[in-house]
Amino acid sequence: MDDESIRSIVYIEDDPEMIDLVSLIVSKRGFQVKGAHGGRYGLNLVKKEKPTLILLDLMMPDMDGWDVYQQLKSEEETKDIPVIIITARAQSIDRVLGLHIARVDDYISKPFRPQELIDSIERVVESTP
Repeated sequence: MDDESIRSIVYIEDDPEMIDLVSLIVSKRGFQVKGAHGGRYGLNLVKKEKPTLILLDLMMPDMDGWDVYQQLKSEEETKDIPVIIITARAQSIDRVLGLHIARVDDYISKPFRPQELIDSIERVVESTP
């Protein structure tokens, strides 16, 4: 793998300002973020880019984040890419569903601290074989 693919992130999120913010936060740690505005575009971008990590919003107008997640995990070429949910859906039931039932790699509630995001990404990337 070349260095670019080792440190690449696809962020599937319908808010361009969130994509810019996350990109700014993690670029200082050597990650390159490609934003996908919405679930359908995000699925296509992940297949094309084969990123190290996927950041995924749950609430998007074109396709629910859980639907995106299920499609990613059901396809051979994308099922092993780790996924961190970043969402304003902060109810504890959503977190339990994400971490224990769907088995996402991490779950971050908006608003989050920049260090919380960095710690999560680095922990998930380091633990991925």
